[in-house]
Amino acid sequence: MLEESIPPRPGPLEWNNFIRNIASWRPRKELLALAAMLTLTSILTVGYLQTQTQVTLMVDGYGEPFYTHQTSVEALLKEAGLEIRSKDIVSPGLEAPIADGEVISVRRARPATVQVDDRTIETRTHSQTLGDLLQELGVALQPRDRVILEDQEASLTASLPGHNPISRLISSRSGNRDWHGQDEDASLYVAIQRAVPIHLDNSGHLATIYTTEATVGEALRAEGIILYLGDRVDPSLDSSISMDMQVYIQRSRPATIQVDGRLIKTRTQGETVSEALAQEGVALLGKDYTMPGVDAPIVGDAAIRVVRVKEEMAIEQDPISFETAWQPDPNLELDHQRLDQEGENGVTKRRIHVVYENGQEVERALEAEWVDHEPKNKVIAYGTKLVLRELETPEGNLTYWRKVRALATSYTAATSGKTRDHPAYGITRLGWEMRAGIVAVDPRVINLETEMYVPGYGVGVAADTGGEIRGRHVDLGYEEDELRLWYKWVDVYLLSPPPPAYQIHWVLPSWPRER
Repeated sequence: MLEESIPPRPGPLEWNNFIRNIASWRPRKELLALAAMLTLTSILTVGYLQTQTQVTLMVDGYGEPFYTHQTSVEALLKEAGLEIRSKDIVSPGLEAPIADGEVISVRRARPATVQVDDRTIETRTHSQTLGDLLQELGVALQPRDRVILEDQEASLTASLPGHNPISRLISSRSGNRDWHGQDEDASLYVAIQRAVPIHLDNSGHLATIYTTEATVGEALRAEGIILYLGDRVDPSLDSSISMDMQVYIQRSRPATIQVDGRLIKTRTQGETVSEALAQEGVALLGKDYTMPGVDAPIVGDAAIRVVRVKEEMAIEQDPISFETAWQPDPNLELDHQRLDQEGENGVTKRRIHVVYENGQEVERALEAEWVDHEPKNKVIAYGTKLVLRELETPEGNLTYWRKVRALATSYTAATSGKTRDHPAYGITRLGWEMRAGIVAVDPRVINLETEMYVPGYGVGVAADTGGEIRGRHVDLGYEEDELRLWYKWVDVYLLSPPPPAYQIHWVLPSWPRER
């Protein structure tokens, strides 16, 4: 494949023909004329170039070499396409001649628009700072005036933005130079906002402030004047600022209100406690009151306490205990009872006037008291019918008129609680000498001198008492060397004859109770 792509080598005959053609060639007339013209042009071009002046063109600090046949700076700049505007600085001057190797400097003035005092100033400037520009224009600033540079507040020492870079384009075909950027710089915009005086009465403190703000609220905020929710400003905060405006601030007073279990922290224009409460929608009802009183002035950091007063009538009642009425029944046997009527408590009622403050009772007064209904006594019938019965005992048949269930214990003179040297040692309640057969009793149950029979003990007589013998309790007496210990419930038979009716204890106590 590679060999097929190489052309064949020419033979001897082909070489002879090629040489013969070259030897027979002759130049034509047209070609001779063209060659002469090109030669002349070349001579003229070389001559033109050799007669050019070389300079360095500096525009806003950017330099380029420049070749020209112009003789003045103004003509050179026109040739370069640079337009010279008012306040541009050209060195050397426009009328100056050009010398070979010279540096020609152009410093363009920056366009600027200044808005001040309802007028617009269009200018061009070489100023480096904002203050220099305003001084150049003769614009004087007053205290608190604001200077806006390109939509941002700026100080007088702020640097002005420089020119956009200027570039040169050299066409490779025509050799013409085209300067770009010299008309692309936007005009600097500077606005002066004049501060106007407003006169402030801050709750009696007078002051004049200067402001550039648009509204009263913005001017007060810019001055660092703190307003509270309850403060009153006249004219309103959204009012537009005008020259020599009068602004009044009526300060509110701090106050705390304790009411209904909550604490309200507020500020008020009210002069009194009642006005502060009205501002917060706190109403006093009935006998509600405040501390301090509603007419007290608001001074300092006022602390107000609302006391809610509630009154009510309370009905209280206490029971009246019923009593038990015992009624004898001659047809009912002794020691038998019958309930003839249930008892019912009565009720005493009272009407009480109660006063509460903030939920706590502070006063209670009795207004009336009466018996709502009387108690109903419990009526029990007890038997007074005596029935004599026979009892078979080891000692023989005995007749008794009452049987009493009682706790039986035993004692001797030595265990009665008195020492042997005591004058009453061994002497019973009836003055008898202590011996077997003496029984200590509670006289409210068994009369003294009553004969009785105790199974397992025998016949005895109630002749003694004791501090521990109460109710249904008998203490069986023994000789000191024959003591038997008792502690059990037994039936005690009271032997005939029964005592007179007025000496009989018809209703016996129930204590102690048998377990």
